[in-house]
Amino acid sequence: MDDLTDAERKALAQCRHAVLGVEHPLRLDCGVDLGPYRVAYQTYGTLNAAKSNAVLICHPLTCDQFVAERHPVTGKEGWWDSLVGPGKVLDPARYYIICVNVLGHCMGTTGPLARDPATGEPWNLRFPVVTIGDMVRAQAALLDHLGIPDLFCVIGGSMGGMQVLEWAASYPKRVFSAVPIACAAHHSAQNIAFHEVGRQAIMADPEWKGGDYRLHQTVPARGLAVARMTAHITYLSEQALQRKFGRALQNRNVLGFSFDADFQVESYLRHQGSTFVDRFDANSYLYITRAMDYFDLAGAHGGVLANAFKGTPTRFCLMSFTSDWLFPTRESREVVHALNAAAANVSFVEVESDKGHDAFLLDEPEMFRTLSGFLKGAAAVRGLGAVS
Repeated sequence: MDDLTDAERKALAQCRHAVLGVEHPLRLDCGVDLGPYRVAYQTYGTLNAAKSNAVLICHPLTCDQFVAERHPVTGKEGWWDSLVGPGKVLDPARYYIICVNVLGHCMGTTGPLARDPATGEPWNLRFPVVTIGDMVRAQAALLDHLGIPDLFCVIGGSMGGMQVLEWAASYPKRVFSAVPIACAAHHSAQNIAFHEVGRQAIMADPEWKGGDYRLHQTVPARGLAVARMTAHITYLSEQALQRKFGRALQNRNVLGFSFDADFQVESYLRHQGSTFVDRFDANSYLYITRAMDYFDLAGAHGGVLANAFKGTPTRFCLMSFTSDWLFPTRESREVVHALNAAAANVSFVEVESDKGHDAFLLDEPEMFRTLSGFLKGAAAVRGLGAVS
């Protein structure tokens, strides 16, 4: 089914996975029927007898299913271990936590690394273009496979927040509460532009080979590294960059008068780029950024965002950050206004932070307090007791 990379083999060896779509392929938004396809996921905690304590975490673009444990490829701690773990806001002793590697990714779920079942050849760039909606439908199919009828909460930031909104719009009766963080109901022109720069950097790398680089035993490392460097700048704020680096020089006291990394910020970005290449597939980066670009919840509902949430029973808590210029607060407020227009149960908090977009991944006490309070209230309404 797949031409696995070493990274995928390591990932699959330490997570759960299911092969779906054998009898009923997944109809993608582009019109292609995909099946069979594999979905890789990780779980924490225990599903209670009533199946009422399931929490789905939707991961952002470059993260994956390893939320709260040491990553099998990078060796780093889980990307949201500040939030998930014993005694933390999302405690596995209380919740059954699921995180699903999205469709098109490179950490176990079917994507461009897979082989086309019809031909037996690697998909590469012939893999069908996927959307946020496709990702969510694959997640819903997994929940069906696991026998989980609905979710106590769906939570995620950035691209994960887009998935949360899609879940609430497409499966309102399966989502008791939803927490979209640092996201928007559609990708802005600026964000599409940044993604296009990254994609063009990858495709301009001579080692990309029209997407068939693995057949040529090459990797478009330089292009993928530049894509990561460009994107990473958007995840930070000017204040955070200035506080962390300023104009400090890297391992020198005077300017080098060359194009080496004179400044610490240059060295930092180069490191971000080089380490990204070791854990991410270039074609997957193209597909997932495209999925974010295509996301437009209002467009899918007659151009009126409130229509996406008409009659929703879901309880919402939205959060944004004051220094996030990738998904600024005004975009979260647009969603809040649409939810208000749909008479939804919604709360909203703008968290004061100078850490930029990545603040939702970091130690932000106000975010933790807000989420803890929201979940406590939702659990009371749900009648959610201790895990049995």
